[in-house]
Amino acid sequence: MDLRKLSSFLAVVEEEHYGRAAARLFLSPAAVTLHVQHLEREFGARLLDRGNGPVVPTAAGRRLASHARTLLAAANAAVEDVTEAALAPPAAARTLRVGIMGHGSAEVTPAAVNAFRRARPEVPLELIQLNFTEHISALREERVDVAFVRPAFEAEGLEVDLLTAEQRIVAVPARSVLADAAATGVHLADVIDLPYLQLPPHTPRNFTDYLYFESGEHRAPDCALTPQDVLTSVAAGRGAGSGLQSFARYYPWPGTRYVPVLDAPRAHSVLATRSSDTHPEVRIFRALTVALAREMSTAEQPWPPRPGEQRLPSRPSLTTPRSRSTPWRIRPAPST
Repeated sequence: MDLRKLSSFLAVVEEEHYGRAAARLFLSPAAVTLHVQHLEREFGARLLDRGNGPVVPTAAGRRLASHARTLLAAANAAVEDVTEAALAPPAAARTLRVGIMGHGSAEVTPAAVNAFRRARPEVPLELIQLNFTEHISALREERVDVAFVRPAFEAEGLEVDLLTAEQRIVAVPARSVLADAAATGVHLADVIDLPYLQLPPHTPRNFTDYLYFESGEHRAPDCALTPQDVLTSVAAGRGAGSGLQSFARYYPWPGTRYVPVLDAPRAHSVLATRSSDTHPEVRIFRALTVALAREMSTAEQPWPPRPGEQRLPSRPSLTTPRSRSTPWRIRPAPST
């Protein structure tokens, strides 16, 4: 498939006009039109509706636009990488350290890791578990190079790419009066005063606001640093926790129930990087992750679960078995 034709097609989709797309690409409108016509013949389907108003993609065109963004992002990252390799003196591959808080960005995280392994099999990769206090400090202290964390945040010197937007849930003991609402959901007013687990004093404010829905004040006796800490206390009836919808898929836990909060604002998981880090491996990982997140965002998980079901069905995976060329390892982050 000719990337130039995909670029022309995507420009028309984004500009909604052949002339503006041609100007953006420094081509003639006739050349852009010819590229789109070639693609339509290649796929045997009309890709764009050409009415009197803005040019809009058909159903097939929307599908192709999603794939085109992924392919062009990967191609651009490859060009940057090869160019830098050609200009730079040979050097030993730098280990890419990937920080992951909890289950990261759900299915996007393993998909991104495996895509990077396929693209850069010679680069050592290390996965580092992050606790609830580290999604900013681990990057600033250069203990990780990229980090899958939540929620979205703004911090000087760090860049954030939104990867998922999910419904909020609460984790409650199975014997809680709220447990019966696991299939129907509750409202924020029903859960705002639950006894949520405490967090260490040095936890970033944006994470405490996220965990406590910004205004909850009642605190449980136990302190939590990881999802396992939360669920151990919840199952023992010593408190409650909150999280994203995907938490229920990744942490089925005896003695707990996950209840959707119907009117809570959706929250994001993100990929965070240092603004000053221009290392090509970080750029490649970031480009692949963002492209995959955009590609996978159409596969929403159903919620609430069907009656009698607590665990959500798995989302179709984009992962493949990892390469054996350079083993990666998982280790906990250093104590803070």
